[in-house]
Order: sequence, then structure tokens, then C-alpha cells
Amino acid sequence: MKTLKGKVAVVAGATRGTGRGIACELGAAGAIVYCTGRSTRANRKAERDPKANPFDLANRPETIEETVEMIAACGGQGIAVQVDHTIPEQVQSLFQRIEREQGKLDILVNDIWGGDELNEWKPFVEQSLDKGLLMIERAVHSHIITAHYAAPLLIKAKRGLIVEITDGDHFGYRGMFYYDFVKTSVIRLAFLFATELKKHKITAVAVSPGFIRSEAMLEYFKVTEANWQEAIKKRPDFSISETPFYVGRAVAAMAADRKIAKKSGRVFGMWDLGPEYGVTDVDGGQPDVRQWIKENMPQWGEWKNCDDGFYSYWGWK
Repeated sequence: MKTLKGKVAVVAGATRGTGRGIACELGAAGAIVYCTGRSTRANRKAERDPKANPFDLANRPETIEETVEMIAACGGQGIAVQVDHTIPEQVQSLFQRIEREQGKLDILVNDIWGGDELNEWKPFVEQSLDKGLLMIERAVHSHIITAHYAAPLLIKAKRGLIVEITDGDHFGYRGMFYYDFVKTSVIRLAFLFATELKKHKITAVAVSPGFIRSEAMLEYFKVTEANWQEAIKKRPDFSISETPFYVGRAVAAMAADRKIAKKSGRVFGMWDLGPEYGVTDVDGGQPDVRQWIKENMPQWGEWKNCDDGFYSYWGWK
């Protein structure tokens, strides 16, 4: 059922992972989806170094054109636009184009990240200041710039939704100073956008996926989506991983929810959104990372402390 037919969406950071999954599901629900990112077929290497770090996004093979092809395979319409969201002129040009072509904007998903290769899981005083500030530029400044130029089009539509993608639905420590700063900052952005734009009937929420089975994560475990369960032998918690399409289905459901304004300004995890909206992952399941941690890692204590323990468990801290 095309619940979003006639809607226009932008997924900022649609090249891979969560952004790609959300773009595909919005397209499948009937929205016209502008898929933005820096990676295109023109600037990707024909062959990739097999020894490259899976989380070095600059060397990953995914492109925005591939995302658009995936949307088309779902029966939807996607439009690829190369944009560096840290450059205001490029972002402004994107929304000027959307105004010319569509005349409005209904949905903005801010999933811009680009910080995997910048993460340093060690004490704050030992981290690179340059890398930390670059992460803030890529993962916070970019969201503000994008919303700044998107807001007038959302206001023009007289109703809209902004979705900030984060990690975790709480304010417990996330294991690393700069990572914690950017992920909690975008939760606050959702609150600020909700407050500022309420009079225009624009809703803003933050959404956290669970344990995403992204392209990089599959490569890290040396498995594919077809045989991902093999990785559970090494990491039992991989059993509750989820595809990017799961959060995509929840975002599409939220965009179609006539009462979504009641959620404005708040943060939600997939462990709650999946059951609430009755959406499932591609295999029919509803992974619940929060419940798994409570049952299998009681030493981590309350959920608000789980991220700290989770990153330690992975050896990322």
C-alpha cells in the first residue's frame, strides 16, 4: 500500500546503511525520495583494496546511484544527488532543485554521519582534537545546515516531518567523548526543531536503530546477508542484529502516522517503534537489542549504562 504517495522526501546520507534502508522503504511506500551523499559511481574506485578497513567510508564501494536502483526495484522513485552536507552552497542548491522540481518537501531524514574512520576509542585527553572537531562538523553541523535549507520547503507544505538518526534513546555515556557528543546532540536537535517549527505543524523526532547489520558490519564479520547467522558463533549478540530496512519501515510508518505530532521532540528506539507500529524486519522478526542485553549481560546494569558496556564488549573502547 502506497501510504506516502504524493510525498516528497530527502534522505541526507542515503549511500549505505541506515540511510539506504530508510530511503528504500520511503520509496516503497510511495514517496519520491531524493538520495544524497558524497559517494557516486564517478568517484568510487573500480576495485577496492581487500585489506581496507571496512569502516573507512571513503573507501567503501556503495553509491547513491545503487540506492536509487534499489528503490526502483521496490517499485519506488528515487533521485540521486551528490551533496556534501558540510558545504552550505551544495545543500542550498539541493533544496532549490527540489523546489523547482517538486514545489515542496514533506519529509527530511538527517542520517549524515561520516565519522566511522574518525572514532578513537580511548580517553578524551588522548584523542585527536582535529578528528574530534571534524566528526562534529560532519555529524552535527551538517544536520543543522541541512535543516536550515530544508525548513522553508517544509513550512511551504504546511505539514512535515524531520527525523534525526542517532544511537541510543537515552543520555547515558556512549563510550567515547566525541561519538557521545554528536549522537546526543542530534537528539537535542530534534527537540529544538520540534520547538521552533511546531507552529508550522512540523514534527521532529530522533530515532535510534538497534544493532544495524550494515554493509560494513557484514564485511567486518566476513559474512553476507545470506549467511549472516554464521557470525553469531563469534558474537552471540549478532543474533539480535537488524537490517537497515527495519528502521526504514518504522520511519515510513511514522511518516504516514496522522498522530505523529504527539511524538514531536522526543527520541525513540527501534525496540519500541517496531512493536508499536507493527513493522518487522525482512525476515519477519522484531529484534530487541535492549531486551537481549538485559537478559544476557546483567552485569551492565541499567539500560542507561548499556552503551558503555556494549562498546567495551566489542573492544571499541
